[in-house]
Amino acid sequence: MARVLLKSGIVVTQDKVLGVLPTGDVLVENGKIAAIGPALSADGVETVDCAGHFVLPGLINAHMHTWQTALRSVAANWTLLEYFRHVHAGLATVFTPEDIHIATLAGALNQIDHGVTTLVDWAHNNPTPDHTDAGIAGLKESGIRAAFFHGSPKPDPKPGEPHFSEVPHPRREIERLMKGPFADRAALVTLGMAVLGPHYSTLDVSAHDFALAKELGLVASMHQGGGEAKTPGGWETLMQRGLVGPHINIVHGNNLTDAQLKAFVDLGVTFSITPENEMGQGHGHPITGRLRALGTGPSVGVDLESAISGDMFTVARVALASQRALDNAAERAKSGGIPNTSTVPAAEALDWITTRGAAMLGRDDLIGSLAVGKQADIAVMSLGPLAMWPVHDAVATVVMQGSGVRVRDVLVGGTFRKRDGKLLRTDIEAIRGKLAASGERILGRLNVPSISRQVAAG
Repeated sequence: MARVLLKSGIVVTQDKVLGVLPTGDVLVENGKIAAIGPALSADGVETVDCAGHFVLPGLINAHMHTWQTALRSVAANWTLLEYFRHVHAGLATVFTPEDIHIATLAGALNQIDHGVTTLVDWAHNNPTPDHTDAGIAGLKESGIRAAFFHGSPKPDPKPGEPHFSEVPHPRREIERLMKGPFADRAALVTLGMAVLGPHYSTLDVSAHDFALAKELGLVASMHQGGGEAKTPGGWETLMQRGLVGPHINIVHGNNLTDAQLKAFVDLGVTFSITPENEMGQGHGHPITGRLRALGTGPSVGVDLESAISGDMFTVARVALASQRALDNAAERAKSGGIPNTSTVPAAEALDWITTRGAAMLGRDDLIGSLAVGKQADIAVMSLGPLAMWPVHDAVATVVMQGSGVRVRDVLVGGTFRKRDGKLLRTDIEAIRGKLAASGERILGRLNVPSISRQVAAG
């Protein structure tokens, strides 16, 4: 593996000790960070000029349904109820393994293109093992670091079939995956479980799923919110049984009570929010401020590219702005004025898409920041001639002016996946064509018009 010296960049490490180096270098050896500092020198290395660029830890997208990439913009005007009806009970039922593969591959490549080096792929359209394997293959082919959270479809039941809320997560399938595609626990793509949880399943199913994840040492992630809970009081029962702890990840959580949130935080539960989609589809306000009041914070994800863009810088800004807006409104209601200063520093928003994502996966010793010994997951972002210049506060500039389209280079485990502004693949046009064809076939179910081919041909 090549030795690389990233030279003369503005190095935003996200490490509490190293902080920001106004002009610094990062040495990469054997896929890991070997040194960070000003004016480093090493023999036999490839030197990459990063002057006029930020050198950042690769971003972590903590929650995305990557299988929906071919449906981009289709859900842009749908509420959560419309999304459930049109996607889970409709479009999802016609996906083939080939559809899952091309969507996952294209979605993961787009994340790399935007500076993301770790993707939590919440894959809940796996009606057959072939669908599952196709999604995993797409992640592996992309070269991204990923956590594949295996989930299950949620169609309307046919006569004589149980409702999906009554079906336990399949132990046999998880064991098959652990012995097969995920036998190497140190590989780039790892396994987790995307379970239903007490909001969307019976108590027996939730208890089974939580216990299975705990037994196998996997993260169990679940959506929480959207309509009435399937099992009122389920969380309290699961906590009493000792099934709730650091292996549990709650996504959204908008309708949780303050008492529940405190209990979860005390037990080490992690939280992933998707602020732009939550506010757009009707989940409610993100729980960012409520977590901050308890001394913690969320990881952040895109959620649905069928509704919003896949740019994590945008998502981080939305998370920041939404909480500041809530705090400002609360102060106005209290005093009639605005706060004396911003209630949430911009630096926290960068934590949400780096270090918090790493902690959610239990991998903060490997990823999420730049430090000696950690994986060389790195994004190099151009300041551009005017867009991000001058830099007075490096972290605030990254958060408030950053954009995935400005990312020049991306390394995952020390390997370049994007360089000089281009993904290092020769088949992008073929992927575009397959993705468009997949989307057109799937959308035929709802007679949704598509202009992808016309655009490509034009």
